[in-house]
Amino acid sequence: MSEDNSVRLSKRMTELGLCSRREADEFIEQGLVKVDGVVVNVLGSRVRPEQQIELTAAAAREQAERVTLLLHKPLGFVSGPAERPGEQPAWLLVKPDTRSASDRSGVVFLKKHQQKLAPAGRLDVDASGLLVLTQDGRIARKLMAGEVEQEYLVWLAAPASAEQLAALGKGVQVDDETLSAVRVSRQSDRQLCFVLRQQQRRHIQRMCAAVGVQIERLHRIRIGRVRLGELAQGQWRYLLENEKF
Repeated sequence: MSEDNSVRLSKRMTELGLCSRREADEFIEQGLVKVDGVVVNVLGSRVRPEQQIELTAAAAREQAERVTLLLHKPLGFVSGPAERPGEQPAWLLVKPDTRSASDRSGVVFLKKHQQKLAPAGRLDVDASGLLVLTQDGRIARKLMAGEVEQEYLVWLAAPASAEQLAALGKGVQVDDETLSAVRVSRQSDRQLCFVLRQQQRRHIQRMCAAVGVQIERLHRIRIGRVRLGELAQGQWRYLLENEKF
């Protein structure tokens, strides 16, 4: 914050949960943001904390039209943009013929629903399960803030000992970084359940490797209050209006 106690308008909009930083810049440029009742359309404009900021009705309608999808990501697909030759981003699976027959949203599929889909959080290329793809920056920001639980089932090459399970529950040091979980529990001899909030790259794989546990398969089944359920691998559906993370 500057000496006059002001901050960039786009940053303040994000702090208030009105939208993401990228969306804020778009709305400002389009003249869809009001500060104390006056339209502000200049990027870089600054505001004070006490000033009233609101989106116009047009911006609210645009937000309402943005979709969020739940995808059952198979192994081998990257959750974000491809970084290496041959990598396939998971959003390529979002097509009319891969929409789940169990989708109860009633939403009519439109080509624009395939555009500007951002992964709300990562799911490693060697992991499968629930991936959220969204056009709504508010949802992306919430899920990437590290406050929403994510639940994984982990299949092991061999049973974990009581000592290894206890070490995972306490958290481990990996490359001068502490990796921890909200909860680690045993489901069966060769299956563990991890619940995370803050998640780093290859978080569970690195935790397990640090205590000598070898993973065979990693599968995310829940994000917040939304579960993968019966969604088939490679298929997707729209987030229902009554589903909240």
